[in-house]
Amino acid sequence: MRSLFAVSLASLACSGLAAQQPYKVPPQVIVDILDTPPLPGASVSPDRQWLLLLEQRSMPAIAELAQPILRIAGTRINPRTTGPQLPGPITGLVLKRVADGAERRITVPAPAALSFVSWSPDSRTIAFVQTRDSGLALWVADAATGQARALTGPSLNATNGPPCQWMPGAAASTRLLCEFVPDGRGPAPVAPATPVGPTTQETQGRASPAPTYEDLLKNANDERLFDYYFTAQLATVDVATGARALLGAPAIFERVDVAPGGEYVLIARTVRPYSYLVPAVLFAQDLELWNLRGEVVVGPRHLPLGEGIPIRGVRPGPRAINWRPGVPATLVWAEALDGGDPRTKVDHQDRVLTLSAPFNSEPVELARLVKRYSGLLWDTLGTGLLAEYDRERRWLKTWILDAAKPGAAPTLLFDRSAEDRYGDPGFPVLRMTAAGDPALLRTGDWIYLVGSGASPQGERPFLDRLSVTTKKAERLWRADTAHYESVVALIDDAGRTFITRRESHTEPPNYFVRRGNRLRPLTAFKDPAPQLTGIEKRLVTYTREDGVPLSGTLYLPPGYRAGTRLPVVMWAYPTEFASATAAGQVTAAPNRFNIIRGPSHLFFLTQGYAVLDDPKMPIIGGDTANDHYVDQLVMNARAAVKAVVDLGVADPDRIGVGGHSYGAFMTANLLAHCDLFRAGIARSGAYNRTLTPFGFQNEDRTFWQARNVYLRMSPFVYADSINEPILMTHGEADNNSGTFPINSERLFAAIKGLGGTARLVMLPNESHGYVGRESVLHTLAEMIDWFDRYVKQARPRQAGVSSSNR
Repeated sequence: MRSLFAVSLASLACSGLAAQQPYKVPPQVIVDILDTPPLPGASVSPDRQWLLLLEQRSMPAIAELAQPILRIAGTRINPRTTGPQLPGPITGLVLKRVADGAERRITVPAPAALSFVSWSPDSRTIAFVQTRDSGLALWVADAATGQARALTGPSLNATNGPPCQWMPGAAASTRLLCEFVPDGRGPAPVAPATPVGPTTQETQGRASPAPTYEDLLKNANDERLFDYYFTAQLATVDVATGARALLGAPAIFERVDVAPGGEYVLIARTVRPYSYLVPAVLFAQDLELWNLRGEVVVGPRHLPLGEGIPIRGVRPGPRAINWRPGVPATLVWAEALDGGDPRTKVDHQDRVLTLSAPFNSEPVELARLVKRYSGLLWDTLGTGLLAEYDRERRWLKTWILDAAKPGAAPTLLFDRSAEDRYGDPGFPVLRMTAAGDPALLRTGDWIYLVGSGASPQGERPFLDRLSVTTKKAERLWRADTAHYESVVALIDDAGRTFITRRESHTEPPNYFVRRGNRLRPLTAFKDPAPQLTGIEKRLVTYTREDGVPLSGTLYLPPGYRAGTRLPVVMWAYPTEFASATAAGQVTAAPNRFNIIRGPSHLFFLTQGYAVLDDPKMPIIGGDTANDHYVDQLVMNARAAVKAVVDLGVADPDRIGVGGHSYGAFMTANLLAHCDLFRAGIARSGAYNRTLTPFGFQNEDRTFWQARNVYLRMSPFVYADSINEPILMTHGEADNNSGTFPINSERLFAAIKGLGGTARLVMLPNESHGYVGRESVLHTLAEMIDWFDRYVKQARPRQAGVSSSNR
């Protein structure tokens, strides 16, 4: 007989009362896979003679996530270390010599918690940051010997990103410029025990649409904390001796960037007024140029507070400011000609400007763009690739720009749909200059392009070379159909020999040196999860009822026997398209190795399920696609279900659907608007679009401009139609724009109030994605338990209940 205590617990569970329970653990096979460290990452040295392997731990413990943090000005920091919330994830550094594969392990401090790893421009030294209990310390390692040593104590300030960069020019590879906690900073501000008054905001007739940012400043004490933790002191550090030389006065630095010649430093200082509506990156800034004595030689140029930027607009004034590689001190930037508002009708939205030292003349205009500036890459000879993006058409133009001919019209290179993956010419190959700046790799008339090589049969990565004179491309190499092999770096400037990352369905990823058809292995990583051996993977293509071609990747569990109908998990994420042709393109890579990490839905394969991964969910129609969101969503789902049923794989009475973020939004909508699925899993979703009234995803219209669209798309409005069981998980500290935890709490309350079946799991200390070991394992345990109960063990539907659209 059960005890009264056990009966009481069972009654609590059945009544739907909230309770905090210990973390669950999924089946041991999943625990073993996740506890195995992932395969190392890799970084190629600037001289292309070394491959640096970055070994990483599997997952942080929840105890690390539970450490006190500050959620301030759009950022999360650890106040104890004046750096990122979590310690560095890298546990080891291993050097592989490209010439012969010889291996050397770098001695690193114990316990290793490394981050911000960077090569010196001359490839002789590797800098990295070590997390200690009391702060962040700078270390350097000698590539020739593998010996590492500390250059500083735990005094770096990394609240605003990487704290150190290599100096170029005369000090190239011998000094680093770093941000430090100012000496004598004193204790942190403490909030007054008694409020001095209310926090007040006011608006007076000026429209200031604001996205739904998280972790913003809330009061005067937050402002003081922001000043305290984000203020840094710049100093150069000598690699040989560790000696420091201070540079300027302490400030809050949004940007610090040294010119290639090493004589000037581009500075963006954050200044008041601060905002309670936008993160620190949009606070007011003063742009300045300093010399190496910390003196302001140009500026300041003031950028006002970035509140009120129009939807899909840009900040007025200089933006995307960069030093041009190959010359000592030349700045290039973009400026809006429409005030940053795309609704303003002008002949040209943007212009590109340049200015060289000594910066005492007027800027020179390099180009005017009809649409919005989208980036600029230079070689060291003054040729640039200038990108222009037309969001309305989802169209991308790439121009060849000649810095030696200011005012001359740029030459059109590419003119294509940004959605067209089959026609993607690839991304230019870059290499680091002697000053440490990335620049286009150019050999004579040629630049090089690498791409994923999307095709109707899946991806086949490639390497091309392109003449900047004729604008014609030549294919140098393309991966075969059995392997997924992508170019990591060219070893010689002619593109004859290069490093690749190569894998297949049965071979784990490894690094190779390729010359023509000859391959030489650099690494020999083993399968980190042999438990997954035997998983079958297929590219599945099918057609929506309106003729749009769709695709997905079907995974079958080990030991699957043809003709056996299985419970199926369908996991997806909707995407808007302007073109039906682009929406139907295949994006899968069926010849890639199966690596499963985190709370992946692919772990259902260990439990006897089939998984239809990333079945395409296109919403077609450009800027008004969401007018038909629900109809197209259901059409997509109906086609995917039919495809796996017709293949003889899926039991039509045992199909579940799930997704994360916008995929969770999709899941709730599908359960509300069709009866195709027996249950759903929705992780970290937004279910009430009135909580994101100034747009979401690719929706530009506000709630007040498209009220019916927002309401029709909100599954919260249709909670009374969610008549299949839904599991919702959400990080209590979700920091993603728009996916407030209250979304899941309110939808659960609605379903509960209406008598539906739902479970809500709120994960302590987790953000939008779940990283803590206990959280990841618990999420997988919940997912498997839920689908085992409501999908795998589901009884056939009653007569009269169809799996078609309601």
